[in-house]
Amino acid sequence: MAGAVVAVLAVAGGVGYLVVQNSQPSHWEKAAKAELVKPKNTTGEDGLTVVVGKADAKKTLELYEDPRCPACAAFEQAVGSQVRKDVDAGKYKLHYYGATFIDNGAKGEGSKNALSALGAALNVSPEAFLDYKAALYSKELHPQETVDSFAKDDYLIKVADTVPALKGNAEFKKAVEDGTYDRWAMDMAKAFNKSGVTGTPTLKMDGKKIDTPSTPEAYTAALDKALAG
Repeated sequence: MAGAVVAVLAVAGGVGYLVVQNSQPSHWEKAAKAELVKPKNTTGEDGLTVVVGKADAKKTLELYEDPRCPACAAFEQAVGSQVRKDVDAGKYKLHYYGATFIDNGAKGEGSKNALSALGAALNVSPEAFLDYKAALYSKELHPQETVDSFAKDDYLIKVADTVPALKGNAEFKKAVEDGTYDRWAMDMAKAFNKSGVTGTPTLKMDGKKIDTPSTPEAYTAALDKALAG
C-alpha cells in the first residue's frame, strides 16, 4: 500500500511538473518582452525603419518578405540581382519590411530566427544585409517551406559563411546565437501585421502595389512605370 501511495504521488508530481512547464512562456514570447536592441543602420525610435540605398534617390520601393516564403525565394532568385543593381545605381531606395507569418501557418520558428539574423547582418552593414538576404533566398540554401531549417542557428551561420562580410565574423555569430535581435524581429513582424499587406512578396511604390514580376525585364518595365508615376 505504501509503495502504491508513493507511486501515485510520483505520477501526480510528474503531471504537475508538465503542467508548470507547459504554462511557461516560450522563448519567443519572452523575446517579445525583452529589452529592445536596435541594429545599426536602422532609423526611427524603434529601429524598425530599414532603408537601403543612396540618400539622394528620389523614390523608395517598399519590399515585404518572409524569410521562409517560397514565392519570395523565387522572386529573389529571378529578380534580386536587378533590384540590387538599381539600388546601387541610385534608381530608388529599398525600404524592407520583414514578416514571420509562415511560422504560424507551417508551425516553426525559422522566419523569426532568420529575421533576427538579418538584423545581425544589418548591424554589420547594409551591404551585408542585402548579401545575406540573397543568400538566404538562394536556390542552394533556401529550404522548402515545410522544412524549418532557419530555426537552427548553425544553419543560419552556415548560410552567412557564403557572405564575405559575415564569414568568420565573431560579432555576427554571437548575435545570432545569443538572439540579440530577437525582440527586434518580433517588433518588425508586428509592424508588418499592421501594414495591411496580406502576402509576400509584395512590392509598393508611392503607396501603390506593383504586380510581382518574374523576370528582370518584366521587373524593369514595371518599376520604370512606377517611377514615372
